[in-house]
Amino acid sequence: MRDMQDLDSTASNYTPDWNDTILYLDGVSVSFDGFKALNNLSFYVMKGELRAIIGPNGAGKTTMMDVVTGKTRPDQGQVLFDGLTDLTRFDEARIANMGIGRKFQKPTVFENQSVFDNLELALTGNRDVLESLFFKLKGAQQDRIDEVMDIIALAGERHSIAGALSHGQKQWLEIGMLLMQEPELLLVDEPAAGMTDAETEQTSILLRKIAGERSVVVVEHDMEFVKSLEARVTVLHEGSVLAEGSLEKVQADEQVIEVYLGR
Repeated sequence: MRDMQDLDSTASNYTPDWNDTILYLDGVSVSFDGFKALNNLSFYVMKGELRAIIGPNGAGKTTMMDVVTGKTRPDQGQVLFDGLTDLTRFDEARIANMGIGRKFQKPTVFENQSVFDNLELALTGNRDVLESLFFKLKGAQQDRIDEVMDIIALAGERHSIAGALSHGQKQWLEIGMLLMQEPELLLVDEPAAGMTDAETEQTSILLRKIAGERSVVVVEHDMEFVKSLEARVTVLHEGSVLAEGSLEKVQADEQVIEVYLGR
């Protein structure tokens, strides 16, 4: 288990070396018809870090991910990727090709294809249909698919049709499809929603395994799942950071209790 002191050590007055950050939001604001979805939002995620984002509905969690991926352009502020690139200058397609993957709450897989074929299609995703039909895997690519199947705990389902998988297994498969693209940053939206207890536990293991080689930001409401991630937690409220640190620290924060957790 990670030391809770480590998760609390980067206090609000700490300034990181930006070369060590994978994502840095600086003073980001977004308004929709006068409603401020993000209000001068600032926080950073380090390279190789697993970060959990929590907060009440309407706190700005989805809008934050929309801004990072280029779906929504902020009214002001910067979104720096890998310490250098301001993502606000690029569209969704360019940002995806930079090494940022996003997993939505509902899994999106090719239901009529096998687990193996889904991963292969993700690998060849930048080719057109004709090229994909005649594409032959190289040894290293075959090895990578096998490696990802092991990571997502679906090696035993190699030839299974994706549509026949459980909800949790479909979630893992989609995460695997993103991993085939070798992202540097993964944004994962409520991965534990609708899962069995066993699937939830396996998902936590999977995300912790992925982090380190790449950065992972998880938006989640399930506090038991967040606890199992053993990650630094950022609490959003009304488009700004309300609290940050270990889950234990933010759960004890009076403002967080008042606006989100309740007594």
